[in-house]
Amino acid sequence: MKALVYEGPGQKSWKDVPDPKITHPTDVIVKIDTTTICGTDLHILKGDVPAVTPGRILGHEGVGTITEIGDAVTTLKVGDQVILSCVSACGKCSFCKQGVYSHCLGEEGASGIGWIFGHLIDGTQAEYVRVPYAENSVYPLPQGVNTQMGTLLSDILPTGHEIGVQYGAVKAGDVVAVVGAGPVGLASIATAGLYGPSRVIAIDLDSNRVEQAKKFGATDGVVSSAADWKEQVLALTDGLGVDVAIEAVGVPQTFEMCLEIVRPAGHVANVGVHGKSVDFDLQNLWISNIVISMGLVNTDTLGTLLKLVAQGKIPAEHFISHTFALGDIMEAYDVFGRAAETKALKVMLNA
Repeated sequence: MKALVYEGPGQKSWKDVPDPKITHPTDVIVKIDTTTICGTDLHILKGDVPAVTPGRILGHEGVGTITEIGDAVTTLKVGDQVILSCVSACGKCSFCKQGVYSHCLGEEGASGIGWIFGHLIDGTQAEYVRVPYAENSVYPLPQGVNTQMGTLLSDILPTGHEIGVQYGAVKAGDVVAVVGAGPVGLASIATAGLYGPSRVIAIDLDSNRVEQAKKFGATDGVVSSAADWKEQVLALTDGLGVDVAIEAVGVPQTFEMCLEIVRPAGHVANVGVHGKSVDFDLQNLWISNIVISMGLVNTDTLGTLLKLVAQGKIPAEHFISHTFALGDIMEAYDVFGRAAETKALKVMLNA
């Protein structure tokens, strides 16, 4: 089969690789119908995720059709079209029993990270993929949700919702600022609206993304290249700062921005994947009574979000800016990597 292979920092190739095979009785093999590129894949290519080694097939999002099932799989069958969760969960280890699926102890009982596609095992940017713990890690695609919309539920919508909105404890009446209006930031904006905030402020260097954010529920937008960006944000509050600041980029500057605009007793929810350390001025922050949260998505709200997407309660269709054939994935990476120029939000790859 063909697959997108990581060859080391800054290097990737679309090439022939062996087809995946069932290795555990709880596996299924899925033929990819639609996959996509995530900002995390760009971090991997920069070398920000050292656990990803050369030769790894990238990708952790997708919808596909089951072509083969393991002997222990009883609730799925060949021909089922399913959404692949970016987190694989055995359902039996101590973390899974606590509902912390993001830290599932994994196939060999040792990894402690549930995100394994395109990270610790081969991923979804390929014609076929092996799915471990399939009965706990896939969701049937319902009528009314196409494969592209279903792919959004693999990662970005649950990540924005769980790590941004739920960890940020967004509640009715809050003023929420989302720093970074890329796909995950937009997912935070779209799902924050489910909790009744009074304002949702999109903050980004790219004026196009700030404007696009209004389609997802942002009430206000601030272009962060402006010298008075902070004053603009504070002017949209009572002057004390936002109740919840969601960091959705993964660079030190945007984390610092969140600390600058959050009010005393507010929340900072870090969603971005960071490749460098950030300054944390505890000598100044200790007195602020703020809560800072971070984490890897559990995807335990995927099923709920799927119902909302199916009913049109989340504007999933607005995420998709470009569509390519799977064989054109190198071009898709180029377009997604130059999002400021190409105005890319989420690029979809159809088999």
